[in-house]
Amino acid sequence: MKKLVLANGDLLPALGLGTWKAEPGLVGQAVQTAIRLGYRHIDCAKIYGNEAEIGAALAEMFSSGEVRRDELWITSKLWNDAHQPAHVLPTLQKTLSDLQLEYLDLYLVHWPVAFRHGVLYPEQTSDTVPLAQIPLVDTWRAMQEVHRQGLTRHIGVANFTRRKLQLLIDQGGQAPEVNQLELHPYLQQWPMLEFCQQHHILLTGYAPLGSAGRPEHLKPADEPVLLQDPAIISIATRLGVTPAQVLIQWGIARGVSVIPKSVRPERLAENFAAAQVQLTATDLQQIKGLERHRRYFTGQFWTFPEHNYTTETLWDGEN
Repeated sequence: MKKLVLANGDLLPALGLGTWKAEPGLVGQAVQTAIRLGYRHIDCAKIYGNEAEIGAALAEMFSSGEVRRDELWITSKLWNDAHQPAHVLPTLQKTLSDLQLEYLDLYLVHWPVAFRHGVLYPEQTSDTVPLAQIPLVDTWRAMQEVHRQGLTRHIGVANFTRRKLQLLIDQGGQAPEVNQLELHPYLQQWPMLEFCQQHHILLTGYAPLGSAGRPEHLKPADEPVLLQDPAIISIATRLGVTPAQVLIQWGIARGVSVIPKSVRPERLAENFAAAQVQLTATDLQQIKGLERHRRYFTGQFWTFPEHNYTTETLWDGEN
């Protein structure tokens, strides 16, 4: 399995298992199946609501000796209601308790958006807190403190633009080590990739297959289906692989870690085998031509203009 090198020399497995929308009662078994197949990178988050089940599954595998803790890369994320510096440590401690771990390999600020503490999803403006009141830099400094305490080996962010990354670099005292964001052939984000390479920040791409399984209310009627793109199907057919495998390998070939989600054993095996697919330079050039600057996750659900949360302020005009 290809591994990506962090700024301090640690290695991040390029292919991981995403666990968003992984159903209760299935996600624990999926994690165990994935590890037995060879996955060593598991991507979690508090807001996914399944960390306790994942933790029980991991504990069972550790106790049986099937895998050691130091062989796995476990990521989790700080939810938007815990941006106040005082909330970062206890929130991470809860995640560690649920996952039954002493430390994470990577802890991310999930979104550059702040909620009132205890609000999972805002329904009105008063459920959010303007970043002028809880600056991203303050949250980032609290992330550095839990890193210093050894509760996470690395820290980073998710869904941050180049402008917001530069803010943390300039004022936060330390560059994020990873930025996790939406990446696929319809949203390739080459300027972001180049920026992160310059600043020794790794990228993790979510929704690498186009996130067809996300909630229906987030899907516009005219949405293009990435897995049905004729160019992707053509490449897959020629190589004798699946469209999903082409999409996963495309991300890995760019030097990005990729975290497709599944709970089905056959799909987990198929996704893992994508690491062995060989795309040609012609394939990569053809896929590069598929760019649409199309976000499947527009951030529209965080739109509260009164507190300066709009899609324009979220993405800073970057695509």
